[in-house]
Amino acid sequence: MAAEKTPVVGSDAAAQGSFGVGVDKMRKRADFLRAARALRQGTTGFHLQGNPRGNGLDTVRVGFTCSKKVGNAVARNRAKRRLREVARKMLPEQGRPGWDYVLIGRANVTATHDIEQMARDLEWALGRVHSQA
Repeated sequence: MAAEKTPVVGSDAAAQGSFGVGVDKMRKRADFLRAARALRQGTTGFHLQGNPRGNGLDTVRVGFTCSKKVGNAVARNRAKRRLREVARKMLPEQGRPGWDYVLIGRANVTATHDIEQMARDLEWALGRVHSQA
């Protein structure tokens, strides 16, 4: 009898490629702190932090955060949803393998800024961070 694969559901499904092929989600605090000490670039809609891991893995990892300055839980979650959508569009093509990226929401801007403009901002910020490396 052949072994059947159980479907991946819930948060495990989100961790396995919901951002595209080779793009994973950062989950550990230490990874976010490491990215905070690395390269950074601000844009109108968000801040980007980039960290080349140098561990030989070919995946791109991305994390999202919004402080309480962004607003209440509803506003923070809305801002993070928008950041996730921009990352889902751009990072599979623009992200470099072996890098960690953190997108940080900005108060009064991220939740209302135009998505297409945020995608252009992410492309520009990635270029700036990669040129600094």
